[in-house]
Order: sequence, then C-alpha cells, then structure tokens
Amino acid sequence: MTLQSSSLELTVPAESAQRITVPALLDRDQSILAFNERVFDWACRPEVPLLERLRYLCIVSSNLDEFFEVRAEPHLSAKQGQDQSGIYTAASFDAMSVAIHDLVERQYALYNDELMPAFEKEGIKIISHGDRNTAQRRWVKQYFEQEVRPLLIPVGLDPSHPFPQVANKSLNFIVRLGGHDAFGRENDVSIVKVPRALPRLIRLPENLCGKRRLFVSLSSVIRAHLAELFPGREMSQFSQFRVTRHSDLAVDEDDVKNLRTALRQGLQHRHYGQAVRLEVSAGCSDYLAGFLLRQFELPEGALFRVHGPVNLVRLGQLVDLVDEPRLRFPSYKPSYPVQLVSGQSIFEQLKRGDMLIHQPYESFDGVLDFLRQAISDPQVLAIKQTIYRTGANSVLMDLLREAVRRGKEVTVVLELKARFDEEVNINWAEQLESIGVQVLYGVVGLKTHAKMMLVTRREGRHFRRYAHLSTGNYNPMTARFYTDLSHLTADTGLTADIEHVFVHLAGQSRLPRLKHLWVAPFQLHRKLLEKIESLGAAAAAGQPARIVAKMNALTDEALIRALIAAGQQGVKIDLIVRGACMLPAQLPGQTGNIRVRSLIGRFLEHARVFYFRAGETEELYLSSADWMNRNMLRRVELAWPVLDPLLRQRIVDECLVAAMGDTLGSWELQPDGRYAKVAPAPGRPAISAQDALMARYALRESR
Repeated sequence: MTLQSSSLELTVPAESAQRITVPALLDRDQSILAFNERVFDWACRPEVPLLERLRYLCIVSSNLDEFFEVRAEPHLSAKQGQDQSGIYTAASFDAMSVAIHDLVERQYALYNDELMPAFEKEGIKIISHGDRNTAQRRWVKQYFEQEVRPLLIPVGLDPSHPFPQVANKSLNFIVRLGGHDAFGRENDVSIVKVPRALPRLIRLPENLCGKRRLFVSLSSVIRAHLAELFPGREMSQFSQFRVTRHSDLAVDEDDVKNLRTALRQGLQHRHYGQAVRLEVSAGCSDYLAGFLLRQFELPEGALFRVHGPVNLVRLGQLVDLVDEPRLRFPSYKPSYPVQLVSGQSIFEQLKRGDMLIHQPYESFDGVLDFLRQAISDPQVLAIKQTIYRTGANSVLMDLLREAVRRGKEVTVVLELKARFDEEVNINWAEQLESIGVQVLYGVVGLKTHAKMMLVTRREGRHFRRYAHLSTGNYNPMTARFYTDLSHLTADTGLTADIEHVFVHLAGQSRLPRLKHLWVAPFQLHRKLLEKIESLGAAAAAGQPARIVAKMNALTDEALIRALIAAGQQGVKIDLIVRGACMLPAQLPGQTGNIRVRSLIGRFLEHARVFYFRAGETEELYLSSADWMNRNMLRRVELAWPVLDPLLRQRIVDECLVAAMGDTLGSWELQPDGRYAKVAPAPGRPAISAQDALMARYALRESR
C-alpha cells in the first residue's frame, strides 16, 4: 500500500464573517474517557492479532489507572462534600463513575467471552484451580509453599492491629473468618498483602501442559491455599482487592532547599495517598465490600466489582511470555534514517542542510549516532541536553557518561518532576553528578519539557553549533512505537536560539529576543494566538487561509476560542488530536469550518506539527508542546520552524496528509460531542496511514 500526497484543501463550506460566538466547550475528563473508548475499540477488532488485542486491553487499564491517580480526586472530593456548583460536582463524579463502570464491564466481558476463549483455541490458557488436574495442583502447591507463602503475613484486625497500609495499585486479599483466634477473640477480618516482587503469571512446566502453554495467576495460587494461612479458623468469605490512590506529587518548590531531596521524600508517600477507587472480585460479599469502602472512605460509585483479575494491566505479562509471531503484528524493523549517510560525518552532512528523522519508521539510532560522533570527535568540546523521560536502562545516558570520560563538558537539564518517572530521573541525576556532569533541574515552578541537544565544535578559529530538536523524548524504547520527528540542524540562527535557552535554564537569566524559537512560558502561547488571529484576519479579508495542527491534546481555552473565532472568519481548520479535545467541532454556524480527527493505530501518535497558510505563504512548526494550559504557562516548551521547503513538504505529506487520509484507525468528532469512525469511500479498502508509511520506508530500505 502506498501513500499518495494530496493538497491540504478540504471541501468544507466557509462560514461568513460575523460576530464571534463561542459554544460551550466539551468536558475534558469525559474526552479523556472517550479516547480510551477508541483504544478499547482496537482490542475489540477481530482482525487485530490476538496478543495485540490483549495489549490494547491492558493499555486501556493502564490509562484508567493513571486517570484515577491524576484526574479523579477533585470529582471524588466534590461527591464527598455534595458540591453542586463549579467544575467538579457530585454530578460530575456520578457521570465519571457511570462512564468508567460501563467501560470496565465491557473490558472484562471482552476478556472473558472473546480473548480467553480465543487464546484457549491457540493452546494458551490461564488455568484456574478448578481446571487443574492432580499433578498440576501438586506443582502449584509446591510453588506456593516455596515461593509465595514465606512472603505472606496475614494481619488480623483488632485494636492493636489496625488496618495495614495498603499501597497504591497493590494486590491484596481480605478474608472473613469464623471461630476465635488464639486469644479467644472473635476478630473476624484479616488482610493479606501480596508482595509486588512476585510475578503475576507463572508458566507451568512443559511436562504438565501436554501440547498447550499453560499459566497460573498468582492470585489463583494464593486463593487456592488461602485457608492454609488461618489454621483453626473457618474462612467464610474472601476477595481480592486493589485500591487506587491519588498520586500526583505536589512539592512547594519555593519552600524547599533541595528539590531532589524533597521529591525523593515525596515519593515515599505517593503510594499511600488518598484512595480514589476500590476494585474487588465480582463475588465479594456486601459485608467485605462495605467494610473496605468505610475503611477507605469511598462512596459506592468508587467500587468496581470485576469478573476476573483485579489488575488487567498485569495481564500484559502474557504478551511477553508467549513467543508466537503469528499472534502479533508483523515485525517491523525501522530503516536507518534516509537522509543520514552511514559512515560519513553527520557534522559535514549538516553543513549541507537540515535533516529529519521520522520515528519509528526511521530508527532512533540516527540520534544516537549523532551523539556518538560528538563524543568521539576531538573537536567537540561541549554537549548540552535536556532529559524528560529516558527510561531506567538508557543507552543515551551511558553515552553521556562516556562523553565525560572523554573530557567533554557535559550539561544535562534533567526534569525531576516528570510524572511517574521521578524516581528514575533522580537516580540518573545522582549517577551523572557523581562522574562530573553538570546536572541542572530547570526553572523553579516549571517543568522542562523541551527536547533539545546542542553540540559545540571547534572548527578552525571559530566554534560551530549543531543541534537536535525533537517532538518526543530521548527514550530509545518508546522511540520504537511512538511517532515523533527528530530535526537535526546546523542553522546558525536556530542553534544560537537553543544556546540562549540553555543559558536561561542554567542561570535563569532573561531570554534575549530569539530569531526562530518560540519558548513557553514566554512567547509560545502568545505567538500561537497571534498566528491564529492573523489567519482569521486574512480570511476575513478574502484570502484563503488554512490551519492544520497535530497534537496529543487540545484543552487550552484561549487557543480554543482563537480557533473558533478564526473558523468563523473563514479559516479552514483541521485538528488531528489523539487524546482529549475540548473544542466542539462541526457545529453549524459556530464551528462548521473546524474538523477534529483522532488517529489510533499500531504506534502511538505523538508528533506535534502546526501548519499555517495565508494566501501563498505557508509556515510549519514542530513542537514539544500540546495545546494545553500547562504546556503553555507551566512548562519550558519549544516550537521551531522548519525552514527547508523540502523537509516541510515531507512533514506535510507524512504527518498531516497521511493522518487525514487514514480510514482504518481514524475517528471524527461529531457535533453532538461523540466520535464516529471514519469509513473508507464505498468500494474502497480501508487505508492505514501507519501501514502505508511502514511500506514506504521498507521500500526505501530495500533500494
């Protein structure tokens, strides 16, 4: 399948210039949940390979975990206080609860009724205690006695044994007991915490499986032998349970002397924040469910009775344990970046012009090779880099340590507050500092989310700078399945701007007037508003005007209002927004010139691309920032122009035209606020933008 380039013009009737009216915006949290519905749709598709369907199901569960950890607390507090006005109310909690309960019920129905039977047909099964034969039960009992029981400590609840601290998202059992304890008391509730060090799926030995691949879940192993933990007592009721807690770290940076120390201390408490959700087995008795709800001070709407494992995320282990290429997407090996000539100096190549790497269709190895050449080149004196997420085992961080060993001046702006990566980043900060890297933590009160690397090289009597800018993180692992754009440049104006930003982050000095870069929180928001407003004015004056913007989320109200105004002035606007979008599209007389599309596929769409055209003048910017208030005003972000017309057209074709031509994984926002699948034209096959790009790059690689 090939991808055809086409014009960005759409046949959408222009609305006449008139007084601007702004409709009510869509609810952000409901929009996030709608995004998860689109991901769930991929788990439901029978044509998707079976292990990939399970992976999508696990992704939805992981996303819901993060939603509760970050977004649910204000709704819950409003429910507990019976608040009736404001953004968060008792009604908003109820609406959120209904939507998530419905999604979770469909998740488990898919898991039980479709995916597990399909796996069984493939000879793959997670076998329950009731289905195990005598030999299998004997093996499981031995495994329990040797590997599990030594780590379990039942806690009987009484005045001297209060309810134990239960960590966020951990697996636990609650048991109701009859009879009396060793001291003749009738304390009837006991808690068993399951250590996180234990694997959640265990493969049975081949000699016990016949020709099948059989697994047992840890919860099933414990459940089968739970009564043995309470000798002399009758176990009348029991259930698995899992509590999710509010986990967004809040550190007053103005009131701490050492941010790294404060964050490390805060991480110790993250696992025990306010409870926001309780998951129990479907058969959990009302007595035990009520006991847990009272213990965690949760309303009934926060209780989820699930027909299966209480943590579907951990079922992702099955994807890793089953080596069956047939049940996965066809393997894809990224090509080496087409613009980089292997064996030649990247610095010499950049002197001839900018270069682009489109990940994951092209390999992240091009970025690593840029850094490797900088490290091995004796003329390179300094390397500066921002790090937001890079992973626990990072080749890139090893390269930075090698740069220090070779005598380079290495400066790293490492964001300690990258959500859920704080501990990894703190560990990297300590390792880098220990070998002499200048580690900076950015600006107080702001997250440094910009992705940039600057190499300073001596060339004759002068220094020359070379830079890498990216829409995504310096993480070799996620670079395999996140679509992002890496931009390599030796442009003197752009590299000088990047140098100014690094100086600003290090010394917190005032930024000078920049030639090319738009930097948040200083100019980015204002520049985007000005650009949108200028296109609106051009359209009102009779010029054809066009905006196409690709991002992960659109929730900034000022930008939304500016887009609506521009659309009402006649600008044709296409927004490719993977996740949350609060702009109500295609409302007649209000947003009829605005279309919103979401693309979900094999890879996670992550690149931020902003295209503007008035008359014959076009501009294209790449960015690290989504159009969210936090990105515009509470983060250090970058947007930069692509000045080379050939590179600009390549981005238009591969990121914008491709996404708008997709009819396999695209959804379009409707006037009623719902998303509808984009269907191919009658008689035409569905087109996958991602498959087409994989085919295009594979063809280039073969030549």
